[in-house]
Amino acid sequence: MNRMLLLMSLCGLLCLASCESKHEEKEEETKYLVTSPAQMDTLITQNYVCQIHSISHIELRAQEKGYLQNIYVDEGKFVRKGQLLFRIMPNLYQAEFQKAQAEAKAAQIEVDNVKPLADKNVVAKNELAMAMAKLEKAKAELSLAHTHLDFTEIRAPFDGIIDRFQVRLGSLVDEGQLLTTLSDNRQLWVYFNVPEAEYLNFRAHNQNQDKIKVNLLMANNELFAHPGVVETIEADFNNETGNIAFRATFPNPKGLLRHGETGNIQMAVPLKNAIIIPQKATFEVLEKRYVYVVGKDNKVHSREITVGAEMPDLYVVKEGLAANDKILLEGIRKVHDNDKIAYNYEDPKSVIPKLKVYTE
Repeated sequence: MNRMLLLMSLCGLLCLASCESKHEEKEEETKYLVTSPAQMDTLITQNYVCQIHSISHIELRAQEKGYLQNIYVDEGKFVRKGQLLFRIMPNLYQAEFQKAQAEAKAAQIEVDNVKPLADKNVVAKNELAMAMAKLEKAKAELSLAHTHLDFTEIRAPFDGIIDRFQVRLGSLVDEGQLLTTLSDNRQLWVYFNVPEAEYLNFRAHNQNQDKIKVNLLMANNELFAHPGVVETIEADFNNETGNIAFRATFPNPKGLLRHGETGNIQMAVPLKNAIIIPQKATFEVLEKRYVYVVGKDNKVHSREITVGAEMPDLYVVKEGLAANDKILLEGIRKVHDNDKIAYNYEDPKSVIPKLKVYTE
C-alpha cells in the first residue's frame, strides 16, 4: 500500500514538472518582436501624373480664302522644313499678280519717258516726282500680290509630324481656317504638378537650383529609356489645388513619345524627420491600414495610420504614429485588441538594415 502511494506521488510530481515545463515553453513561444518607428531624413521616389507636349507644336492655318486644290502629304507623316503641304487654288491670286506686274511695268515706262524731259526742263520736276511715286506704289502692290500668291502654298515651317487633316481636298477654306497641326517631337516638355509641402522640401534641399534628373513612367508602365531634367518651375501656385507646375525636358531621339501623351514623372523627393516603419508591421482592414501599438501595460491596441509614401519594404507614415511609439513587428495575425503580450524589443536601426532598404 505504501509502495503504491509512493509511486502515485512520483507520477504526480513528474506530471506537474512536465506541465510546468510545457507552460514555460508555451510562454517562450508567445514572445513577440516589437520595435519603434525610425525617424530620419530620407529620399523617396514620388510619382506625379504628367502631360507630354512637343516643344514646337503649332497649328497650320489657311492664309488665303479659296478651294483646297492639292494635298501633298498624308496624316501622321514626317515632313521637312520648307516642304509643300497644301495648295489653295491660285488662279485669282495669279491674275492679281500679273495685273500688278503690268501696272508696275507701265509705271516704270512712264518714269523712263518723263525723266529725260524733266532733265531738260521740258516738263516740271513735279511730274517726274509724281511718276516716281506711281512707280513706287505699283511696286508695293506687286509685292503684295506676290505675297498673296505665295500664301496659296502652305509649307512646313520646321521638321515635324503632320496631325489629322481638318479639311478635305476640294473644300472651300476661309482665311485663318485650321488645316492641321505640326509637331516637332525631337524634344519634349513634360508638365507635372507638385503639392506645396513637397515643393518647399524640394527647394530646401536644392538651394543651388541645380537641375534635377527625373524619369518618365509611360502609360504602358514601362520606364522611358532617356531621363529628363527639371528646368523650370512656374511662378505661381494654383489656389484651387495648392499645386505648382514643374516642367521637365526630355530628349526623344527615336520619336517614341508624341504630343498629348500622358504618364507619370518619377522624382526623388527629400523628406525631413520622416516616420518610417516596416511594411510587414501593418495590416489592412476595409482599405485602411493599421498597426498594433504596445502600451505601457504591455497590451496591444490597433491604431489607424496614414501612409504618406511607399518604399521597398517600408512605409513613410504621414499620420498616426510618433517616434517613441512601440509597434508589433511580428505576429500581428496572432493577437487581438487588448491582448497582453510578452515581447522582445529590437531597435529600428537594426531592424531596417535587415529589410535590405537603403535610405539617406
